[in-house]
Amino acid sequence: MLILAAILGILIYGIVAATWGTFNPTLGFTDAQAGTIAMAQGIGLVVASLSVGPLIDLKGKKIALVGGLALISISFWLLPFAGRDFTLVLVALTLLGLGGGIVVTGANALVSDVSESRRGSMLNILNLFFGLGGLITPFVTANILGGSAVRMCYVAAVLATAALIFNIVTPMPKPTGERGFKASEIGSVVGRPALYMLALFLFLYIACEVGVWNWLARYLIDVRKLDRSTALNILALGFALGLLVGRLVVSRILINVSALAVTLGASVAMAITTFAMLQVTSPSAAWVVVFCAGLAMAPIFPTTLALVGDAFPRMSATAMGIVITCGWLGLVVSSPIIGQFAHLQTALLLLPGFSVIMILVNLALRPLLRKPA
Repeated sequence: MLILAAILGILIYGIVAATWGTFNPTLGFTDAQAGTIAMAQGIGLVVASLSVGPLIDLKGKKIALVGGLALISISFWLLPFAGRDFTLVLVALTLLGLGGGIVVTGANALVSDVSESRRGSMLNILNLFFGLGGLITPFVTANILGGSAVRMCYVAAVLATAALIFNIVTPMPKPTGERGFKASEIGSVVGRPALYMLALFLFLYIACEVGVWNWLARYLIDVRKLDRSTALNILALGFALGLLVGRLVVSRILINVSALAVTLGASVAMAITTFAMLQVTSPSAAWVVVFCAGLAMAPIFPTTLALVGDAFPRMSATAMGIVITCGWLGLVVSSPIIGQFAHLQTALLLLPGFSVIMILVNLALRPLLRKPA
């Protein structure tokens, strides 16, 4: 029941993550306006994940999952009434960010504690449902709902409400106090350089992943002149499917290969595939490269959180909240930058550039994680 509750939360967040990238091309906003809306969602994610870590350590995971899913449900019920009103869309996406940030931290902290001995594998299995949620949004919108963003909002609202009800009725363990938030021990968390290197690593990764979610469909439509249905299917059956398959595969690899080695290899593959993604012109080639980019990115987020859990066995949700918060700052920073560029293809070179920096950060992390907590 606990694993299923966390899975439903991550599945709904996958739908949230793909929402703006799916709807963005349909609303007629400028690139700058689209970047501002994405930034607002990122600010919501930052605020939520920064505050929810200590709350989880004090009050338990249930309050986070229920509260976050409630905010997501409200936002999805609101979005159909927003139409093309910039302010209302901004408010709805901010609520999505707040709810999403709370759910991501709560669900990953829950699973991190449920299976400590196989934390990396379990977190990758959990987060493959993020890929499934990300696949659902563009695929259903393009192929079942006739491209209607409004209908997809209602589908997402029903799913989020169902997940909320399930989490309300699911019993979850209360914090024991042994591993909870203690102000006197916060120095042992924030005083370690490893925390900030892990935070930087996730910052760079989120900037890349969300760059694909928010801008790939628009890039394929505006620059490569693909029709909207084809672009959304490349996002769904390329990138989202790659994330799903990659996390399923890597959950087995992590049994025998270290998390640092997996994230290093994935960072190298990200640099190659995100650059290639901007060079191909045909739909079939775009699908192949985007799928490979999804495979490359798949292990980074959950495996980084596993590294955090291993490095900070006490006050783990607090440490995880700090690292995830810095990750969402990648969205806050990257989307407005991309939106301000005159040429979207040039702007998206940010993705391979950040991937190269991730390789350097991963190498710098190794001696820091060998030090005892």
